[in-house]
Amino acid sequence: MPRSPRINPRLPIDPRQPNSNPQQNANPRFGSTPLTGSRSARIQRGPAIELRAYVFLDSLQPQLAAYMGTVSQGFLPIPGDACLWLEVAPGMAVHRLTDIALKASTVRLGQKVVERAFGSLALYHRDQSSVLLSGESVLDAMGTTLEHRSQCEVTWSEIIRAITPDHAVLINRQNRRGSMIQSGMSMFILETEPAGYVLIAANEAEKSSNITVVDVKAVGAYGRLTLAGREGDVDEAAAAALRAIEIINR
Repeated sequence: MPRSPRINPRLPIDPRQPNSNPQQNANPRFGSTPLTGSRSARIQRGPAIELRAYVFLDSLQPQLAAYMGTVSQGFLPIPGDACLWLEVAPGMAVHRLTDIALKASTVRLGQKVVERAFGSLALYHRDQSSVLLSGESVLDAMGTTLEHRSQCEVTWSEIIRAITPDHAVLINRQNRRGSMIQSGMSMFILETEPAGYVLIAANEAEKSSNITVVDVKAVGAYGRLTLAGREGDVDEAAAAALRAIEIINR
């Protein structure tokens, strides 16, 4: 009875033969998605990455810079620094984009938040061109442009005048990172989707008038901003914040 030919284990496996690689046969997805190396200029095949927010702040205002410093996990922002805030979906994609941004220029990483649905990162530098270069590198790697970022929806906007003492105390106990609101002050509250756009609203509001930054939340499903001050100052700040949102949506 003839014997079947023996396979020489030293012979190389021919990847062109359909049955030559047992791992490939066991997993039908094996080799379907090419890996992206650290030198790759563009993110290759895989789940699409959504650019939810791209926020460039030309000069961080003192109160906003101080507030961001209280939640910063990395390098602290300095008033006058340029800042780029990116928010993408899904959240895990922010690791690759962080790597690309940091290798593109000498920007410093101030914050990186990785949630299941969304991921956010903040980059700082005194030189605006360095921040913009890193932002362009990220957009190029994603294969997208600034015009394809998500529009900003204002889900809530309101001015409450002459805050009562009880209301002021509760707000101050809930928000320990910003300045305190005092009874009798007016309060402007803003909620946006995506969350990151509240940063440009806060920065432009602080530029426009003498207000107090009470709370800025730029991560999660919705962004929330709370400002306080004299009635006229709050009116000016609210108008500046909403103008900044309108510019984003043009």
